[in-house]
Amino acid sequence: MRDAAEIREIYAPYVETPVSFENAVPSEEEVRRRIGKAHVWLVSECGGRVAGYAYASKHREREAYHWSVESSVYVHRAFHRRGIGRRLYERLFSELRSRGFVNVYAGITLPNAASVALHQSFGFEPVGIFRHIGFKLGRWHDVGWWSHLLGKLPADPRRPDGSAH
Repeated sequence: MRDAAEIREIYAPYVETPVSFENAVPSEEEVRRRIGKAHVWLVSECGGRVAGYAYASKHREREAYHWSVESSVYVHRAFHRRGIGRRLYERLFSELRSRGFVNVYAGITLPNAASVALHQSFGFEPVGIFRHIGFKLGRWHDVGWWSHLLGKLPADPRRPDGSAH
């Protein structure tokens, strides 16, 4: 959680675009809360500086959803096009598999060709589009949803927290 200020700095420019549906940059305290609430939160450092981060959070509240997460990845603009997002996602998905998660979902404000390409390169498949779901910066925006199966579906899965289902 020592990286909250740098994570906030990375996220702030995205809040000024339709990529994020937030209208205000969260405080460092709020960033720390989000880090603590995530199933997995990873940070990439370059030269002692946070270059990017990826995380997986709860997909839905009800118990049958416990094997599914939503993922996000953000890279500092100074570090774009260096493969940082790809490496973060590789590590994130490996960690999720090892913990017993099965599905990863990603919501992408459209259009966003770079994010769509990144997700599809990992095997994410389009699920659908929520049309006109968010109003920001004076216009309505669509969000596309993508789904990725992390591996074989277990016949009798243990919950990712280790408890019986």
